[in-house]
Amino acid sequence: MAIAGVLGAVASSSSSQPRKSQTVADSHLLNEVEHRAFLFFWQQSGRTTGLTLDRASNVEPYKKYTVASIASTGYALAALPIAVSHHWITNREAYQRALLTLNFVVNKLPSVHGWYYHFIDINTGARQWKCEVSSIDTALLLQGALIDSAFWPHSAVERLAGRLYSNIDWHWMLTNGGLYPHKLVFSMGWHPETGFIKSNWDSYCELMTLLLPSLGAPRNAPPAAIWMAWKRPRVTYHGLTTLTGGPIFLHEMAQEFYDFNKQRDRAGYNYFVSARHGILINREFCIDNSSKFPSMGPNFWGLNASDAPDGYDAFGAPGGPIDGTVSPTGAVAAIQTSPKLAIDAAKYIYATYHKEAWGRYGFADALNPSRSWFDHDVIGIDLGMAMLAIENARTGLVWKLEQSLPSTRRAFTRAGFRPSTNNDLLQLGHR
Repeated sequence: MAIAGVLGAVASSSSSQPRKSQTVADSHLLNEVEHRAFLFFWQQSGRTTGLTLDRASNVEPYKKYTVASIASTGYALAALPIAVSHHWITNREAYQRALLTLNFVVNKLPSVHGWYYHFIDINTGARQWKCEVSSIDTALLLQGALIDSAFWPHSAVERLAGRLYSNIDWHWMLTNGGLYPHKLVFSMGWHPETGFIKSNWDSYCELMTLLLPSLGAPRNAPPAAIWMAWKRPRVTYHGLTTLTGGPIFLHEMAQEFYDFNKQRDRAGYNYFVSARHGILINREFCIDNSSKFPSMGPNFWGLNASDAPDGYDAFGAPGGPIDGTVSPTGAVAAIQTSPKLAIDAAKYIYATYHKEAWGRYGFADALNPSRSWFDHDVIGIDLGMAMLAIENARTGLVWKLEQSLPSTRRAFTRAGFRPSTNNDLLQLGHR
């Protein structure tokens, strides 16, 4: 369970030593956001399963939820090395939680060809809501397990994470169970009642979170050609070009596991630049709509897939939809590519809406001051994204753990990534 090397590598940039661009007050707020996010994962995981709730109440009276998600569980696993590095819990406590969770997932949680149901009961692991076996959510579960395997090498945790990884039948999800043997894009999932979901991961979004571990898989890895099989539609707004529009998390999720800065792939794209531009577009679109929604502005932005006054929705930019609802964690997670803008947004939202939108786990999932609506809940994956982003921006811990894995190095090689100091989104002739 050696962790000295990992912690030593980040000690010089630990959260107790804020970067010069941050004031002490900034550092304190970031600590609070990150720590409270961790508390969600620590407190809202099953005692006998380690499975983590999909959502929880953030303010009293606390509503009791029982539905966990495998994605939230993945972020809970990824939270453990962060918590140890900050001394929020001991290494032994974190290791035992990782061991509990992975033991249950690998040995007891129902799966189909190594893929897991999206929503499950926190106490039993039973499928909930007739949900799908989810490819992207299984990938998020795997990401957390792999991060733990890098943090505790040569341990039972690493062995269990290796079994989880090896059990995934990548070709089954890629080819719709062999029905389309030459298919190069993963299905989004499978239902026992109806079969494979018709939609595929075939266009830029969070899909890199799924594709890279598949390319680096120790066995049964899909062909390298899958990396070039998905579309990269360019969108330009206010002179900024990104790959696709939509909710802000599309530009953040993969960035929290992989450091794409100063690298570009076989297609010639710099995904760090794409993410930064997508986030800036999201902010500019909110500013441009401030006449319709006066609460929006330079420090109140972050259109995301989130709770909303009329139910869960996927807000995005450019083009919307937009109704004045903003996701604070979406803005905070922008800290990896746009640190000043993310910190300014966090400070403004906290100062302005602290009473309405701050609770035991930090910022509410969403708020819409234009309609006097403030969410009472937090959502695990959104807290997880903010937590990982803050840690990477300050210490790079998650990136370093991910990059230390042989599977990550294999994946980057197979996708054709090479160093590049060119800051353009696309460098023609890179192949």
